[in-house]
Amino acid sequence: MSELALYGGKKVCPPGTIPSWPVCGREELAAVQRVVESHNWWRGAGSEVEEFEKEFAAFHECRYALAVSNGTQALEIALSCLGIGFGDEVIVPAFTFVATATAVLTVGAIPVPVDVDLSTYCIDVQAARRAITRRTKAIIPVHLAGHSADMDALTTLAEETGVRIVSDSAHAHGARWKGTSLPKLTPASMYSFQNLKLLSAGEGGALLTDDEEMLHRAWLRHTYGRPKGDTKYEHLELGSNCRMTEFQAAVLRPQLVRFPQLLREREQACGTLDKLLQGIPGVHLQGRDPRVTVHPHYMYMLRVDPKEFRMDRDEVVKALVAEGVPAYRTYPVVPDLAMFRQSSLWNGDLPDSLKADNVREALHRHPAANSRKISSHGIWLHHAVLLGGESVQDKVAQAFAKVFEYAASRQEDFTPA
Repeated sequence: MSELALYGGKKVCPPGTIPSWPVCGREELAAVQRVVESHNWWRGAGSEVEEFEKEFAAFHECRYALAVSNGTQALEIALSCLGIGFGDEVIVPAFTFVATATAVLTVGAIPVPVDVDLSTYCIDVQAARRAITRRTKAIIPVHLAGHSADMDALTTLAEETGVRIVSDSAHAHGARWKGTSLPKLTPASMYSFQNLKLLSAGEGGALLTDDEEMLHRAWLRHTYGRPKGDTKYEHLELGSNCRMTEFQAAVLRPQLVRFPQLLREREQACGTLDKLLQGIPGVHLQGRDPRVTVHPHYMYMLRVDPKEFRMDRDEVVKALVAEGVPAYRTYPVVPDLAMFRQSSLWNGDLPDSLKADNVREALHRHPAANSRKISSHGIWLHHAVLLGGESVQDKVAQAFAKVFEYAASRQEDFTPA
């Protein structure tokens, strides 16, 4: 048995095995130089942001895109444009990145977490249905790791109840549900271009919609309430500065050209890695709904059963990282975040709906057993493991097998943490 790299053994994936991310080629360098030399570094004077918006919308077969500073602001703007605020409730998955919930709080509403499906890791639509009250104004499905939530069931639920659906598509660039792009299925869909994302500008985001009025209101909110082309310092609505820079847009544009090829490569590589890992005891891969016709694979997700694997999830992650695999533990569940235990977050003169006790009640109103299971046992691998050809996926699988072999060989009794 080979010694784990964690204890001095040779790495399965030495530096250079996993492709680096973000990708930077001559096209990105030329794009940045183009902006520098133009002396038009913000969207008010340049054209890069506007051109990227047109291209990103067209790629998703959507009418409009608004590029902003980051994906969280895109989500906040979408909620605000739908009139969601004080006294309202918004249903979110209990298993998601914190921004899905904090965006709701930022506009004055209360996030109500519900459980997710144990196979797809996306929101359990029946749990969402049970959570609807007279205060519920929206549901935010998160297309976790790029896997689309059940858009058929969510669309039906919205039609039956009048609750709006706002897609958190931060992981889901290019995703298709039954052949249809996600922004075509909801009033608004937000995307992120943070450093790890499938399209990266370091930071950045976008709101996609087919609704012209939504676009108009979102524009005002992202630039201090000023209408497009304003020279009189008009401020028609409350807004902030959420504008994307010309540099960010310029770097994103060549990536979007390469994106379809990378989508195909990740789809194929995911199937390869699935086959290589399926035989390892205790490894449970994220499922896939057959109605998902394009899965962009922002993360490669799985769960480790510590009883079968004979090693706790955090130990597995440490061992994989030592072997050169970019592995990470998954998100904590939203209701358990330390920030929500701090009453100082709600000091001051606030509406009753935002008093600390009311927020905590909403956060813990519904069970989240699946979310906690994924949070405790889940691992995600950087999407770069799906690039570089089959040799990369084979090395990743070898690292998993090496760690499992070590765990299975331990003589002492193993009790999961």
